[in-house]
Amino acid sequence: MKKVVIYALSTCLWCKKTKKYFDDLKIPYEAIDYDKQDDARQEKIMAEIKKDGCTGSFPFTRIGGACVQGYDPDEFGKQLEKK
Repeated sequence: MKKVVIYALSTCLWCKKTKKYFDDLKIPYEAIDYDKQDDARQEKIMAEIKKDGCTGSFPFTRIGGACVQGYDPDEFGKQLEKK
């Protein structure tokens, strides 16, 4: 199974919905709350997000090597199915 990492904001409704999507499907993921990181870690996260072609809005979900911006169940499913 592809590694899933969700970069989220702790108070974001769409971020919570993204986590719930993966929880409901029992797909393991690593969740990183951007707003709870120190300044240096936030800078590193934002650089990663932009390097992957996303704009920096949350949630940002990495599925394998793919970047999915926002809450997008259809795209989550497509990326999980890709080999």
